[in-house]
Amino acid sequence: MSTTRDDANRGFLEDALRTLGTIPRSVPSKYLYDEHGSQLFEQICQLDEYYLTRTEAVILRDCADEVAERMGEGCLLIEYGSGSSTKTRILLDRAPALAAYVPIDISREFLMQSAESLSARYPSLDVRPVCADYTGDYELPKLDPAESRRVVWFPGSTIGNLTPGEATAFLAHVTVVAGHGGGLLIGVDLHKDARTLEAAYDDAQGVSAEFALNLLDRMNRELGADFRREDFGYHAAYDEREKRIEMAIVSRSDQRVRIDGREFALAAGERIRTEYSYKYTLEGFAELARGAGLDVERVWTDSESLFSVQYLVVA
Repeated sequence: MSTTRDDANRGFLEDALRTLGTIPRSVPSKYLYDEHGSQLFEQICQLDEYYLTRTEAVILRDCADEVAERMGEGCLLIEYGSGSSTKTRILLDRAPALAAYVPIDISREFLMQSAESLSARYPSLDVRPVCADYTGDYELPKLDPAESRRVVWFPGSTIGNLTPGEATAFLAHVTVVAGHGGGLLIGVDLHKDARTLEAAYDDAQGVSAEFALNLLDRMNRELGADFRREDFGYHAAYDEREKRIEMAIVSRSDQRVRIDGREFALAAGERIRTEYSYKYTLEGFAELARGAGLDVERVWTDSESLFSVQYLVVA
């Protein structure tokens, strides 16, 4: 079922109060993506340090014909966290015989702008945007024929924002959405040196920091919070043992903040985690997928093995 604005704000408030009230503090990463946050993320994707987007695009251009063949004609392509759908256009240029394209995103304004742009570029394509949190319950649009084969498209290594346990549960949910005979096309970032990773998530221009700190502005605007942006900084570091980058907003002083009448005392140096980004080996991700009922059918990587695009089928 699609998410209404009131439902989204209520869910945002409940999640913020719960996760900020738990030590260590955090806010779910999905709330980074309001309209301005989505625009900032698009800027991040263009940065020199952020290798993920351009590397995934190179891989997709090389493998798009084979991907289209595996999806087959009359496929329903469902994209999770569609954003501007830039990389999806590479697939749409090579897979013209889709039953429909369903972009799903939590940012309504950004979603509708993108859907209108795609409809103009591909006038024969049935574009059916759904504003929803793809990790929860939602309804796919009714199609004719209803039995179209389903392939979920999850680019950008967003799977890395989930802990391994959350990722397994998410992939199990995908198997239900894709159904018998369905598939998953997914971008998976690969384990590499800490210097490359930390530069990608804490760029020299400060766009990554702005992306994280925009969350404070959003909580002030939508939840009635009283965060002072100047009292916070940004930090991103790679944990070699856990194979993950942790991104956080950092309190610059002892302070108190309020949200919806509830007060939180923050110590100087205390972090509010905004994101994890787990990195995988090919073997490690295949094992994770098997635990959710998916088999890796094909893997494509770049020449430096920085990133992978993988096609999985429901086991």
